[in-house]
Amino acid sequence: MRELGAKKNLIRVWRELEKKASDLYDLVCLAEEEGDSSLSEEINAGVEKVTSQFEQMENQLVLSGEYDAHNAMLAIHAGAGGTESQDWASMLLRMYLRWAERHDYHAETLDISHGDEAGIKSAILGIKGDYAYGYLKCEHGVHRLVRLSPFDADHARHTSFVLVEVLPEAEEEVALQVNPGDLKVETFRSSGPGGQHMQKTSSAVRVTHLPSGLTAVCQSQRSQHQNRESALRILYARLLEVERVKKDEDRLKLKGERIEAGWGNQIRSYVLHPYKMVKDHRTGFEVSNAEAVLDGELDGFINAYLRSKVGKK
Repeated sequence: MRELGAKKNLIRVWRELEKKASDLYDLVCLAEEEGDSSLSEEINAGVEKVTSQFEQMENQLVLSGEYDAHNAMLAIHAGAGGTESQDWASMLLRMYLRWAERHDYHAETLDISHGDEAGIKSAILGIKGDYAYGYLKCEHGVHRLVRLSPFDADHARHTSFVLVEVLPEAEEEVALQVNPGDLKVETFRSSGPGGQHMQKTSSAVRVTHLPSGLTAVCQSQRSQHQNRESALRILYARLLEVERVKKDEDRLKLKGERIEAGWGNQIRSYVLHPYKMVKDHRTGFEVSNAEAVLDGELDGFINAYLRSKVGKK
């Protein structure tokens, strides 16, 4: 039903775009017939708007992967570097929350581990909306920040790394295929901020999938029941990702390509000093307005990535 709803919504948007283009064409014809140049500004604005929406819809046609229409799980992990990397992780967390807000997606913080001095050690977001995974999957990888450190007394330039994982959220039918007997559920006391209740009761939950050894921990909610639900959502997403990666590896083996494991290479650099630039190393797309990117303007990078998958610049 969810997939059917997404298809209906896609058809509706294309029909609305068709009507806008038709209305714009009629306006152009009217202006030509009457020789009215006063409509040129309105026509130009309309053409720009329709073209922009068409490009977005064209990109959506690329999202034909098995899980592209799913909701997304986005995990952020600070790298080595202590407070500096943890602050960078919190900046990325804000960036993705702002991106979701700009696109009317529902973003929920499922779990978060705060840094000792500032920032966060890790966080997991659940982002709900049509093709959330399809759009966000290009964010999977290592993000590099270069800036003058606000935590360094000498105000020296520092480089920080954060790993971002993007997983498709598992649908209900996937969850039903997991044998409850294969799950080990443990509870323990939450750590970090959250009030006396969270730290005095065993509200934190760790769920382990015994056959694979995969685990998911959630301790940011006050209720043990809420933490258990969130941990299961995260675990199912990780199991689905394992299945997806296995399929990709099987396909690549047939092509004779080699899979690189681990964190891999950085996918994007954010430079705030000595100049300002954000550059994606996979597509070559770059912008100088780093502040706008950190405020959630990621569409240029996402569109460039999607187009690169169909041989478009």
